Amino acid sequence: MAVTTVREAVRALMRDWGITTVFGNPGSTELGFLTGWPDEFRYVLGLQESTVVAMADAYAQLTGEAAVVSLHSAGGLGHGLGSLVTAFHNHAPLVVLAGQQARELLPGDPFLGALDAAEFPRPYVKWSNQPARAEDVPAAFARAYRMATQPPRGPVFLSVPADDWD
Repeated sequence: MAVTTVREAVRALMRDWGITTVFGNPGSTELGFLTGWPDEFRYVLGLQESTVVAMADAYAQLTGEAAVVSLHSAGGLGHGLGSLVTAFHNHAPLVVLAGQQARELLPGDPFLGALDAAEFPRPYVKWSNQPARAEDVPAAFARAYRMATQPPRGPVFLSVPADDWD
């Protein structure tokens, strides 16, 4: 099967690495990531972002594997920052994804958009990025995974505009 979307490419990477559990508290900017959710993937829904990050932190520590967390835009990341600080000090290998508004809206500083997404969670992530183009998202996701799992392990952050997944 040929990979045709960013969503499919990222899911293929997740399958290759055995990451089929995602922790999240979704909003509108994550719909593209969640579209056509695979039956073999598990989505652990939390009712608040701080608890979602804490669950992923515990999961990563207990399994020894990286965990993926999906949060809603700047507000969701902001709500999860307390638990992200804890995950950072725990050296938990988390790949934290946060939705971002569609690229065409970003020049107007849209509501719920992160003004400087890659800087927002610093210094409590090892690496942080918002890819310049949709086609750069899979490579950025791969780098995020590598950074999270290399010693010293710890959380990383990737901001993905909503329209990039398609």
